[in-house]
Amino acid sequence: MSDATSAATATPAVEFSRGALVLADGTVFEGYVFGANHEGIGEVCFNTAMTGYQEILTDPSYAGQIVCFTFPHIGIVGTNGEDIESLTPVVRGLIVRADAEHPSNYRALATLDGWLKKHGIPALAGIDTRALTNRIRESGMPHGAIVSEGANGRIDAAAGLAAAKSFPGLVGLDLAKDVTTRQTYNWRETPWAWSTGYGELPKPDWRVTVMDFGVKRNMLRLLAGLGADITVVPAASSFDEVMRHKPDGVLLSNGPGDPAATGEYAIPTIKALVDSNVPVFGICLGHQMLGLALGGETRKMPQGHHGANHPVKDLETGKVEIVSMNHGFTVDKDTLPKGVKETHVSLFDGTNCGLRVEGKKVFSVQYHPEASPGPMDSHYLFDRFASAAKGGK
Repeated sequence: MSDATSAATATPAVEFSRGALVLADGTVFEGYVFGANHEGIGEVCFNTAMTGYQEILTDPSYAGQIVCFTFPHIGIVGTNGEDIESLTPVVRGLIVRADAEHPSNYRALATLDGWLKKHGIPALAGIDTRALTNRIRESGMPHGAIVSEGANGRIDAAAGLAAAKSFPGLVGLDLAKDVTTRQTYNWRETPWAWSTGYGELPKPDWRVTVMDFGVKRNMLRLLAGLGADITVVPAASSFDEVMRHKPDGVLLSNGPGDPAATGEYAIPTIKALVDSNVPVFGICLGHQMLGLALGGETRKMPQGHHGANHPVKDLETGKVEIVSMNHGFTVDKDTLPKGVKETHVSLFDGTNCGLRVEGKKVFSVQYHPEASPGPMDSHYLFDRFASAAKGGK
C-alpha cells in the first residue's frame, strides 16, 4: 500500500479527530476530520476556484464526488444563507489544506465546519492537497473514501480501501433523478444586489420552461432578471409536459452523472424540442445531452474541468472568456454531425465547450455562464437566449 502521509500537515488550533482519504489504489492521505462525522465515498476531483466554496458545495452537479480545493485556505469568509445553489447539498465530501476556523466577513453566519455538520458533509483537512492534485492530473480522478479514526485511536485503512473500491463510478450512472425537482414549480427571484439582497420579478414579459437536471439557482435568477416567467419541471418530463406551459424558450439545465444514462429518458424530449423550433439553451449536462440528441457522442474525461478560472474561446467572435466549469464528461466534437457547429473550445485541452444548430435557435455551452468569474464574461448567453425567445413570439 502506498502512503502519502509523509508530507507536512497543518495542525488545527482546536482538537480534531484524525482521519484519512483512502484511494481505491491503496494510497492514503492522513490529516484530521471536520464537518460531519461519517464516511464519505465518491469520485475525487480537484477544484481550482479561489472563492465561492459555498456555491460549489451546493452545486447539484457535484453529486457523487468528493471535492479537493487547490486553494490552501478554505472557510475564511464563513458561510451564510444566501450563497447557495440548492437547498440540499449532495457533494460526498470536502478536502482542504487548511480549514479557516475563525471566519472574517460581515455576512458570515456560521463557520464552514458548523455548516458542513448541519448539512451532513464530511471533510478532511491537513493533507498535502498539491500532491493529491498532481496525482489526479497524472492518473485521473480516483475513487476514494474519507474515514476517521475509531475508538481505539487508529484509522482503519483497510476498511477505507474497501469503501473506496465499492464506489461504482459515474460512468453509466444517472444522478439527475436524485437531484431533480419532484414537482413543477414557478420561480420569480432575481439576482442579488448590494445592500438589498435578492429581489422579485414584478411583471414577466416572456416565458421559459426549465428542465431540471440539477439546476443551479443563479441560472433561474439571471433569467428572472431578464423578465422571464419561469416554470421548472422534473428531468423526466415529456415533450407535452414541457410545452404545456407554453414556453417561448426551453432551458436544459446543468446536472451530475453520465449524460448518456440520463439521456435514456431525456433525449427523446430534447429531440422533440429541437424539431418543434422552440428556442433551446443547454448548459453543462444540458449541453452534453443536446449533443447526444443531435447525433453526437460523449466520453468520460480523465480529470474533468472544475474551477472558476478556465479560458474558453468563442470561435465565432474570437473572444476569450474566463469561465466557471464543473464537468467530468465532454461532447466529442469529432462526432458532431453536419449542421451542428462547434462554437466554443477550451484553451486548456481543446475539448468542446459549445455548439449551435445551423438554421435553428438552438445552442448550448459546456461551462456555467451564471457563475460570473470574469466577473460577467458569459452573461451575454442569457441575453442571447432571451432575445431568441422573445423573437419567437
